Amino acid sequence: MSKKRKLLFRITIGLNIVLVAIVAWGIIKMNFVNEQVLVTEAQNNLVELESLIAYQSDNNWSEPNLVTTELGDVLNGIWLGMTTGEQLGALSKSDKGILEELYSKLNQYPNDELYSFADLTEKDKKNFENLQQTLREVGLGSNIPISVKLDSFMYQAEALNEKIEAPLK
Repeated sequence: MSKKRKLLFRITIGLNIVLVAIVAWGIIKMNFVNEQVLVTEAQNNLVELESLIAYQSDNNWSEPNLVTTELGDVLNGIWLGMTTGEQLGALSKSDKGILEELYSKLNQYPNDELYSFADLTEKDKKNFENLQQTLREVGLGSNIPISVKLDSFMYQAEALNEKIEAPLK
């Protein structure tokens, strides 16, 4: 092989290595973005929902729409996480199924719609209080350390799916 060919071969190999590194870095960044969307938009909102339910329960449900509005934020966060994960190709079928089931189960609770607040009955309030206890049991509560890893959140979401009744009683 001539010197030119050897040099060209080495340059090609070097460029291929750089290209593989760039692609790998892009995949890592996409997975990180997906994790952050689910952690900030779903997991953190679930913790806030637990806190709001506890606060409302302690204060005789003086402002129930804080809870129903936060539940809407949780649902939007789960939907955003599913959509983002699917578009990035960073969400497994199993994780997508867990999130879809969680979305469905949480959607059975009263939540606010655009320009319309939900009215809560005593039964609804009791169901929310049960949800608050369930959230704490799976580690999604105030003053409980949470992990910012997707695997940890998916484990909590799966545990939540197992504990939430469908349909609500």
